Amino acid sequence: MRICVIDGQGGGIGSVIIRRIKDEFGENVEVLALGTNAIATAQMMKARANRGATGENAIIVSIQEADVVIGPVSIVLANAMMGEVSPAIAQAVATCRARKFLLPLTRENVEIVSVNHEPLPHQVDQIIQVGLKEMMKDV
Repeated sequence: MRICVIDGQGGGIGSVIIRRIKDEFGENVEVLALGTNAIATAQMMKARANRGATGENAIIVSIQEADVVIGPVSIVLANAMMGEVSPAIAQAVATCRARKFLLPLTRENVEIVSVNHEPLPHQVDQIIQVGLKEMMKDV
């Protein structure tokens, strides 16, 4: 299974996600760190991603072969993360065939209603337990 984790700015959210996925599944999954900037990619690589790439074209191309895309909800909001998420990235993520797990973390003027606001590690655990483990049964 190929999992793409997308993050921007400092890459802290992506690092938490990747570290938790690797702790749970080890090398049974391939994790690609896709940063909207080089610092985000470097931080996610330190969290043990298998491969990494940076920038709009790398993200658009890489997610086309992904089974799962994980990141903050900002990755489907054009011009989010102070403009690091381009309209092309947002469209590519929203329309790719991969299953998407979006964390309701955003600094944008967007509020997601009826969502439990849990700390990031709890949200990532929920992705692992509810989403990825179910998908791994079919692999």
